[in-house]
Amino acid sequence: MPQEFIHQEAIKQAVESAKQIMCFYRKAAEMVADEGGKRVFNRLADEKRAHVERFFRYYKGTEFGSFDEFIVTPCNEEAAVVKELDGIISEEVKERKAREIALGKEQQMERILRSKAKNIVDPGVRIVFEQLALESQKHFAVIESEYARFMGMPHETDIDTYVRE
Repeated sequence: MPQEFIHQEAIKQAVESAKQIMCFYRKAAEMVADEGGKRVFNRLADEKRAHVERFFRYYKGTEFGSFDEFIVTPCNEEAAVVKELDGIISEEVKERKAREIALGKEQQMERILRSKAKNIVDPGVRIVFEQLALESQKHFAVIESEYARFMGMPHETDIDTYVRE
């Protein structure tokens, strides 16, 4: 199989995955009541939109149309990543579970991007995959911090206070 086909298939999958996670974050922002959680999920959705755009620049396929057309197409509510939020009934569980699912999605996305980056020969495309894997790692840290805040755990900036006391 030619390298160009492999690269394009990896980019196509990355475009679709990043959009699904963007949709997950938009839905999570709508369903949580906590304002801090809403802000974090909306911020992450915006950042995933930027990821879609970065991958889109390298994709040569035409089935998505332009980036502007693709990004405004309705989210697939049947996509597994989005559907995970549907079964949560309890409001208290919903707040916690949305954050837990997000943590898992970012870990998974980072692993997938790093794995795909290893097989990409084109240095420009490989760098995009590596950079976005690093951003997924940062997203994980943001969500982890948000999870700790929501659960009433000491924030990492409070650790010095607890250690000194």
